[in-house]
Parts: sequence; structure tokens; C-alpha cells
Amino acid sequence: MTFLPALLAAAPFILFLILLFWRKTKLVWVSLITLVLVIILATFYWQTYPTYVFNSLIKGFFVAFDILIIIFGAVFFLEITRETKIIENIGYHLESISRDIRVQVIFLAWFFENFLEGTAGFGTPAAVVAPLLVSLGITPINAVIIALLGNSASGVFGAAGTPIKVGFGALAGDLVPITAATINLIGILVPVFMLWFLTRGRQNYKREFIEALPFAVWAGIAFAIPSIFTVFIGQEFPSILGSAIGLSLVLITTKLGIFIPRKEKELVEIPHPAKLSLGKVLTPYLFLIAILLVGKFTLGSLGIRIPIIIKHTFAFFNPGFAFIIAGIITLLMYKKDINLFTYSVKTAFKRSLVPFLVIVFMSSMAQIMVNSVYNLASLPSMIDLLAVHVKNAFLPLWAPLVGAFGSFLTGSVTISNLMFGNFLVAAAKDLGFNIDKILALTVVGGAAGNMIALADIVAAEAVVGLKHKERQVLKGVIIPCLIYLILIGIVGMFIL
Repeated sequence: MTFLPALLAAAPFILFLILLFWRKTKLVWVSLITLVLVIILATFYWQTYPTYVFNSLIKGFFVAFDILIIIFGAVFFLEITRETKIIENIGYHLESISRDIRVQVIFLAWFFENFLEGTAGFGTPAAVVAPLLVSLGITPINAVIIALLGNSASGVFGAAGTPIKVGFGALAGDLVPITAATINLIGILVPVFMLWFLTRGRQNYKREFIEALPFAVWAGIAFAIPSIFTVFIGQEFPSILGSAIGLSLVLITTKLGIFIPRKEKELVEIPHPAKLSLGKVLTPYLFLIAILLVGKFTLGSLGIRIPIIIKHTFAFFNPGFAFIIAGIITLLMYKKDINLFTYSVKTAFKRSLVPFLVIVFMSSMAQIMVNSVYNLASLPSMIDLLAVHVKNAFLPLWAPLVGAFGSFLTGSVTISNLMFGNFLVAAAKDLGFNIDKILALTVVGGAAGNMIALADIVAAEAVVGLKHKERQVLKGVIIPCLIYLILIGIVGMFIL
């Protein structure tokens, strides 16, 4: 009797995988079709009260609308910084710090990507940095692999804290951000993975790897430790301030000659003189950080509550507004005409639409699956039935794997959390595990899964001119991803 409900509860995810991988259907259509199946199951098999189905759809829309503002603002800001040549000049200034390609790659693919993930997220870092790596003489396939590796650890607090704040929402307690930041110390290994891929296959690869290993480890520490200390300001800041503080620390040690390789390898000619001073390049980002800080501490948790059965609050402090304001200030600072503003707005709307729709569909699906417990068929909710399969003593091992699987499918830690957060909470409750720790393991695993996210792979390939190389890219990133996930799981078994 319980087999059929469990099979039907799993059916939406089975259909999702079939459509995405076998039928190669676009993610937005996969999400819509899956949502339709969930509505049919909830209505006719679970006999869920129509009020809860309807309100779940409304809740899904509201959650997605919050994220839409963030995506729109991030893309708007990104386009302005790109069109004003700020990003191009960041590459120059970072390259000019050292002519050793090992140092340059870690500056770009670690610190710059972490900052981009903290501000923009949603696949932006790898797409922006991969072409910069190619310009250093790295092959396109290796550039994509290294860029994907860099788009990982900072995903825990990506897009100004969206994965936890929106992805888990009310599920997450106060301990989730600090616990996730602490577990994410494992991310120290990411620059080491980058260095390995950069040096492998060379004649003296062992020596070149070992020479730069202290710098790679120091770069990892310089980001991870500040991320832990800045999480107390708010979950919007660890990836942003962690990368900014870490970069500053590493710049100082590099200038002092500490930790850098004694012998430079693969000297790179800087292709063009800097057109903008370092001060002009950094100013827009300093404005962004300042606006985020002011918004966080003046508006706090204030918002407007929506009077529906499934509670939702529109927060006055949405990071997307900070991106928009910082973008407008940058436009005024560089004295650009209205055309750039119009172009950036149009681009932001265009690039935000599909992610918004995917999140609407996936968030609504998750809400319906949770609220299917309110039914006339006397059945457990779909989520409770799914939780049975991970409901055992090894839940701390499964949680990061589930998070990574969600990122792999959807290309977003936030959407992964929306999909799977509820059934992991259900499993944790029944087993007596600390819910916040399980969710922390899940979001760190989701960030690790960004390395293998299909949507991010395709986007990064497109910007460097590669086509249909997904299998080769996955082959390159899968081992580092699995190492990362296994270590997260081992830590989870010790802390729970």
C-alpha cells in the first residue's frame, strides 16, 4: 500500500531526469511539466485541499519574485560594469600584480569569481572569468574547468545570501549560516585543485605544483577565515567581504614576496595598458558593499506580510535594490548616457526571465509537495514519503550529496534548496538530527555541486567558443567535486 504512494512521490523527479537528460528538454519546460505532474498528483491522488494547492502556487510566485529582483539587479550592475570596461580593467590590475600565471589564475578564478558569486551568482562567475583565463593562454577546455572549480565555495552565500535566505526560507534557523561557513573551510582546497589542473601534464608539473602550493593554500585560507567572521554581519556578506578581505591580505603578502613561487612560470605579456585607475575600478564595488551594509542595518527584517494561508513576507531589504542603486551611481560617475541604462535594463529583464520562470515552477512544486499533507486521502505528504529513502543514520552523508545533485540538475544552489530542503528537514526531524546542521551540510554540498552544474557548464563553454564538450568538462571537475562532497559528509558525521 505504501509502495505506490512512494513511487508516485518520486515520479516528478524521475520525469525531471528523463526530460532533462534523455529527451534534452530545456530546463524551463522540464520545470513546468514537472509542476503540472505534481499538481495532478496532489489534486487527484493525494486529494489535497484546493486552497493549499492554490496558495502553494502563490507562495512559489512570491519566492521567485524576490529572487527576480536580485537577479535583475545583479545583471543590471554586471552589464554596467562590463560596458564601462570595469571588469576588463580588473583583469588587467590583477594580472599586473604578478606575471606568474599560477598566481594570476588564482587571483582571477578564486578571488574575483568569489566576489562575482557573492554579488551576482546564478552562473555569472564562470561565464565572466573563463574568457579572462583564455586570454592568459590557457586552453578553452581547461579555462572552463578552472572557472567552474572557482564557482563553488562562495556559492554557500551566493547572490547576497540567496541560497539560505530564500532557498531555505523559514526552514533555516539562526545556526545555519555560521555552521555552513565553518563547514565550508573545506573550500580551502579549491585553489589547490585549480593549481593541479593548471600544472598537470607539464614536463615539470610536480615541481611547478609544489612551488605554488603554499600560495594556493594561503589563498584558500585568506577567503575562508574572513567568510566565517563576516557571517555575523549577515548572510549577505561572507562571499562578498570574504573575497574582498582575502584579496587584500593576499595582495599584501604577494607584494612582500610571501608564499609566492620563487621562480615565475609562463610569463604573460599584459595585452593592453590600464585605461582606468584602480580607484575608479574599485569604487562601484565599494558603493555596492556600502549600500548593502546600510540596507541591512537600517531596514533589517522589516517587510510586508502577505495574508495568505502559507505565510510570506516581502522584505524591504532586498539585495537587488542595492545592485540597482550601485549601477545607477556608476552610470552617473562615468557620465554615461541614457542608452547604456536602457540597454542594461533590457539585458537584465531578458536574462532574468527564464531563471524567474524556473524558480516559480520549482518553488511552487516544492510548496505543493510539502502541503500535500493536508489531504482527504489520509496519506503522508510527498516530501515525507521521499524522506524515507534518506532517513537513516547516514543522513549527514546524504545531505551534501542531495544538495550537489540539485545544483547539478538546476545550476543553482538556491533552486536546489527549494527542491530538497523540505524533505531533508522531515528526515532530520524523524531521526532526531539537528535541523540547522543538516541544512548547513546541504547548502555546502550544493555549492560544491556548482562545479558540475549543467547550466553553468553550457554558459561557460559558450563564452569561450566551445560546443558539446560537456562530457570532457565533467570528467575534469567530477573528482574534485566528489572529494569536496566526501569531506563535507565526513565532517557532518562528526558534528552530528
